[in-house]
Amino acid sequence: MNFDDPRLTAIGLLTEAYAGLMARFQPVLAAAKLSEIDFETVIRLARSPEQRLRMSDLAAQTGLSTSGVTRVVDRLERQGMVTRQACPSDRRASYAALTDAGRERLQSVLPQHIQDIEDSFTSLLDAEELEAFLRTLRKIRDVVRPCATAGAVEPGRTCPPGDTAPDVVTTVSAPSA
Repeated sequence: MNFDDPRLTAIGLLTEAYAGLMARFQPVLAAAKLSEIDFETVIRLARSPEQRLRMSDLAAQTGLSTSGVTRVVDRLERQGMVTRQACPSDRRASYAALTDAGRERLQSVLPQHIQDIEDSFTSLLDAEELEAFLRTLRKIRDVVRPCATAGAVEPGRTCPPGDTAPDVVTTVSAPSA
């Protein structure tokens, strides 16, 4: 066995970079009383059509189970950041929608969060490197998380296993990004 296999190096570097970035981003999220998954949920809602997603699409995007996303939305709903809306075309489905309070909390966090992203990530790459890196990440994401953009571009579109959803830019701070 070759312990110096470049595939081990690649995944090790990716893991180390991700863990380091999350450690840098955590203080800003904690100050806003947002966990990583809370932030991922509200930023995905904010960046979606009408600032809402079907619960099943939100689960697919976040990589949570349906019960897991229900617990997150319940918590955010108690905080007034998210509300549930009935789906007019399917009584079995519901939407999670960002509220004004959720938008305000997100807007209070974003300036420093974006600065942290710039300081510890994007400013390290020139424009061509960043575009190549984003293409590479999307290529990997589309294989390992093909439903990561479910419902974001085509509202109501669900993503069965093995299907690839259309691309939208997601946040780098999300645990599953």
